[in-house]
Amino acid sequence: MTSTDSQFPVPEALLARATRFYRAEERPATPRVAATVVLLRPAGSGGYEAYVIRRLAAMAFGGMHAFPGGGVDPTDSEVHLDWAGPGPQEWGRRLGLADGPAQAVVCAAVREVFEESGVLLAGPDAESVVGDVSGDDWEAARRALVARELGFADLLRERRLTLRSDLLAPWSRWVTPEFEPRRFDTYFFVAVLPQRQRTRDVSGEADHTMWIRPAEAVARAEAGEYAMLPPTLVTLREVAACPDIPAVLAAAADRDAGRAITPTLEVMPDGEVRFVLS
Repeated sequence: MTSTDSQFPVPEALLARATRFYRAEERPATPRVAATVVLLRPAGSGGYEAYVIRRLAAMAFGGMHAFPGGGVDPTDSEVHLDWAGPGPQEWGRRLGLADGPAQAVVCAAVREVFEESGVLLAGPDAESVVGDVSGDDWEAARRALVARELGFADLLRERRLTLRSDLLAPWSRWVTPEFEPRRFDTYFFVAVLPQRQRTRDVSGEADHTMWIRPAEAVARAEAGEYAMLPPTLVTLREVAACPDIPAVLAAAADRDAGRAITPTLEVMPDGEVRFVLS
């Protein structure tokens, strides 16, 4: 018997999709490795907020609130990077991956949060972080990244920047249910918004962005005001259990970020179909 804390309602569109999938006995798609970042910033009275975006209705998981992120790109495997913080071997240990794939996931996390929110987790050296990156030249570089006209390693190299892997903390790993036509094996990270940087509504994949206290986001989702799939809702619940940002980072250090969590469908005693975590 699963607890109610690990059960989640299934949107009607997803339930219809799952029904078609199982009736047709389709084969599951292979998940694409991805990374997503929960950006945090201090708020009043010692609290903190998380950065949440709402995916465009026309996109995969459209209309859902989520965090900036996306699939690993071939350029994320580039080995010629100035790198600060835990190396690929240490990241591999935390994520349960070989060194090369671990580096690609970390690079994807930093690249995606820059592409989707305009925040760059890199600096001139291992001890500093770049400041405001909202100018026209930075915006041109961000757009070139999105269009894959520029590789992330090339961007860092041209601007003599070091990737700050130490600004990321691994949190969890989620795999999309087997009935989805587009599936992802996503590594979740948390990171603090660098000083002098600000998020910008630049993602072509979102129609709304906001900073919100995690507990408030959970309450609004549970009240039906925000649409969220289990990975986002569970992550916000877990983060909200921490009283402040240092506590979030401390909690991340003890988490098993390499264990895959996959929501599955289960018929409840009352006949309702719900997501159950496995």
